Amino acid sequence: MSEKNKSKPIKTADDLRGLSKLAIDATRGITDLIEAMHHNIARIPGITPSKEDGRTNGITGLVYRTVHGVTQAVGTGIDSALVVLAPYLGDLTDRFEREHIQSALNGVLGDHLLASNNPLAIHMQLRKNGTPLQLTAEALSAAIPNATGKIVVLVHGLCMNDRQWASKREDGTIHNHGLALQNECGFSAVYLHYNTGLAISENGLEFSDILETLIAHWPVAIEEFVIVAHSMGGLVSRSALYQGEHAGLAWPKQLNKIIFLGTPHFGAPLERGGHWFDLLLGATPYAAPFAKIGKIRSVGITSLRHGHLIENQQTAIPLPAGIACFAIAGLVGQANDVLHSTHLGDGLVPLDSALGRHNDPARNLEFPASHQVVLPAINHMQLLSGAQVYESIKQFLA
Repeated sequence: MSEKNKSKPIKTADDLRGLSKLAIDATRGITDLIEAMHHNIARIPGITPSKEDGRTNGITGLVYRTVHGVTQAVGTGIDSALVVLAPYLGDLTDRFEREHIQSALNGVLGDHLLASNNPLAIHMQLRKNGTPLQLTAEALSAAIPNATGKIVVLVHGLCMNDRQWASKREDGTIHNHGLALQNECGFSAVYLHYNTGLAISENGLEFSDILETLIAHWPVAIEEFVIVAHSMGGLVSRSALYQGEHAGLAWPKQLNKIIFLGTPHFGAPLERGGHWFDLLLGATPYAAPFAKIGKIRSVGITSLRHGHLIENQQTAIPLPAGIACFAIAGLVGQANDVLHSTHLGDGLVPLDSALGRHNDPARNLEFPASHQVVLPAINHMQLLSGAQVYESIKQFLA
């Protein structure tokens, strides 16, 4: 298992250092934006095009370069000070709230956090009860002493983390699909925790490698292997399977079933709306620099535009042969409500996208009728806890 996937204590200093790096990056970004606006307004209209990254000259340019220099110096100073203070700040108490905030931050800026070596960047790992699993036979036996031959891996969606599979129902009770399958159906549940701000193809490749290690070192003989994936997690799982098969890995041959919960197989309209916002801003004479604001979202989010599973995907990728695939879709209204079923779906993912249906017959995913279910009055987040959802999962696994 790689060093980056090993469990490390959460340090207050790391959090502060990570936030300071974001503050410095934000300050420099705003400085760039203001300088570009200054450049565009000062230019001769009609001769030079409006630019996102325009630079000024002379004394004005010197001022902006000085701001950048001071910002960088301050950032380096904060980083150095926090390294010195780290032993005195101690370990940060493990809290759900911190992980929820960190996961949301990674969903929006995860690619930037990783590229800038920010301590807040999440590194992919399998976890159990919020604790990272070391993927050796000895460590798995110790962490899961009652491991069975039936494995279910649960994969969360955008801006989320593995702990959010434990969700509150309307009656106030807490439900976790994985834990329920463990208690009622004899599965051993493990959970993927990953940076949702990275490209689907990148996460898929790493997930494939992790599953290869998990299957190779599972402490008992494997009888059944299943993935249950919510939202973006379904695309990451399909990407992992596609790349794993093409690499000739062993784990895809062990996989029996995948159950998709509200997965946007053909992209997310909300992301496409954000893309059009970018284009409109970039089209106006002096607003080109402000297009940067619309671009403050991760490659993970923008890769949802079309639901592509691999980099530079040119053709549709069908569901895998020999593996039973199931789709569970939610509707915020009733099944006979045309507006909700056609456009709103579960509030985030349209019904056709969740069921793999496309206007181009060549791109249809062809879920068999018996392998799909539409649940009215269930929104995207309720797919994590809904009683009807869980019953459908159990039925598909029976």
